[in-house]
Amino acid sequence: MKGLQMLGLPIVLCRDRTGGLSAMRDICPHRGMPLSFGRFDGERVECSYHGWQFDMKGRCRCIPALPEQGSLQTDKIGVTTYPAEETDGMIWLYLADERGNIDPLPPAPRMPLPSEPRQSFHISLTYTCTADDGIIGLIDPVHGPYVHSWWRSDARMHEKTKIFEPIPNGFRMIPHRPAKNSGPFHWVERIYGGPLSTTIDFVLPNQRVELMQCGRMWMANRLMATPVSDMECRIDFSAYWQGLHWLPFGKVIFRTLTKMFLGQDERAMKHLAVGLRHKPSSMFLGDADMPAKWYYKLKAAHQASVQTGRPFDHPLKERMTLRWRS
Repeated sequence: MKGLQMLGLPIVLCRDRTGGLSAMRDICPHRGMPLSFGRFDGERVECSYHGWQFDMKGRCRCIPALPEQGSLQTDKIGVTTYPAEETDGMIWLYLADERGNIDPLPPAPRMPLPSEPRQSFHISLTYTCTADDGIIGLIDPVHGPYVHSWWRSDARMHEKTKIFEPIPNGFRMIPHRPAKNSGPFHWVERIYGGPLSTTIDFVLPNQRVELMQCGRMWMANRLMATPVSDMECRIDFSAYWQGLHWLPFGKVIFRTLTKMFLGQDERAMKHLAVGLRHKPSSMFLGDADMPAKWYYKLKAAHQASVQTGRPFDHPLKERMTLRWRS
């Protein structure tokens, strides 16, 4: 059992003895005690204040203080539940807006993996920023020499050209070779005897998915920014790969490097939040800021489609070439 917050909602997650999942509002309807402070026996959640018990469907099954012969039907009392599904080692919740649950529910996103991964890991951090700021940070292509200078310094910056194309609810940086200043990836090309290509997708509402392939080796990762509250978002990074069997302690190395990258981004977002308290206007200049502009336009187009019932009007109509220095 685990308590968490998403979109400002208190949620408690439970997994029963058969592996089934339940997600419910983390508030006991009796006095408001978070249910996650209580106990879970594999079938029922018990509130830590007065012992009210709720099953996996959120129905109250026991109120210990009531006389045994009472007429109250406890199963008429319940807590809100949310549809939950597990894919690729991630638990996805469907949190309905004012329209309520739609039928059928959209499928949980799946990673586009070429085959079963040999290894994987997951890292989660909480950033002090809005979800919008977290997302445009995920797709920003030019902060590396300044936020991650140990990996790629500003002295090694050079011009890059990338081609983007529209995909459903997002955009794609089409397959491309590593940049000249991406030394480790060129070593992978030498080892596996083929060109390494990288494809990067962004898909609403919050997913950046990267797939690298070189011969029989592939690596994939997904970055997501999920709003926790108005000024907090959770960053989830998942990595999967096949190959690199020869690399000693590969999983430890990749996980350590990723934590360093995400920790540096976390610090940058924390510093950014200090400036954003003063509500300055943002400037989007040049091709490097185009992905951020596309994100806001995609978001607006989605909202307009929902509100009017009209087809989604994708802001990116055709392939576009962007150039920047990084």
